[in-house]
Amino acid sequence: MRKKLFLLSLGLIVSLAVSAQSKYDDIYYFPESESPDGTHFLPPPPQEGSPLYEYDLKRHEWAKTFRGTEREARALKETTTSIKKMAALFSGAFGMEITPEKTPAIYHVLERGVVTMRLSATQPKAHYMRKRPFVVFNESTITPEEDEDLGKSGSYPSGHSLRGWGMALILSEINPAAQDTLLRFGYEWGESRVIGNYHWQSDVDASRLLASAALAHLHTNEIFLEDLDKAKREFALLSGKNDSDLEEIARRHYEALTGKPFPEEKCSCCSGLSYYQRITN
Repeated sequence: MRKKLFLLSLGLIVSLAVSAQSKYDDIYYFPESESPDGTHFLPPPPQEGSPLYEYDLKRHEWAKTFRGTEREARALKETTTSIKKMAALFSGAFGMEITPEKTPAIYHVLERGVVTMRLSATQPKAHYMRKRPFVVFNESTITPEEDEDLGKSGSYPSGHSLRGWGMALILSEINPAAQDTLLRFGYEWGESRVIGNYHWQSDVDASRLLASAALAHLHTNEIFLEDLDKAKREFALLSGKNDSDLEEIARRHYEALTGKPFPEEKCSCCSGLSYYQRITN
């Protein structure tokens, strides 16, 4: 009887573990334990009296110059952590509307990639538990109804800024022609966290480095690379690239994935577009 109970318990534990892992794998590309650990390579938050802390104070005063302006209104929009809302805000810089329905491959790699990158901020936030500027100065953020909860979490590094910079980086890989616009938008997403009085400038700066480290690690994940490839192909098709452009994209993808020379001959019945779709699927 005890043996049966043990086996039943073991089976239940394994079943739950597999179920939890399956659910985890559907959301993230890798677990938090595999994320870059910022406590090992990021500098600690600036100490009071240091030049970097003085710069934080100056940027805190700079942020106040935007009170009641359109820039502050933009910062309010960028408080979202919803990937769907973030994608909508990034769509202009990307040059294409990004939605789960219209760009499923692009949206999928963004959703899963950005939330995976955000895991890398968890450990340093808990380790340093830096007080946010609105707490230090007994002020409020631009969303005062959230201040009580926000005040309980660490300020360094900025999770919101990491998401914004991370999304800009991934989208820049999908549409390199728009990289300057996307990176500017992602950079300003971080500035919004200072303007909204949620973070110190050094929190934001650290988050950009952390996002870049997380993206580098994502590039070691085969599933992410496959999803990124699908997103690039989807963008090429939806952006109306001509046949020669599509064939060159097909050549690069085919040779990278197979290690073989790209087939030069195609039947006369295939247009460049259909050939691209066939050879890259």
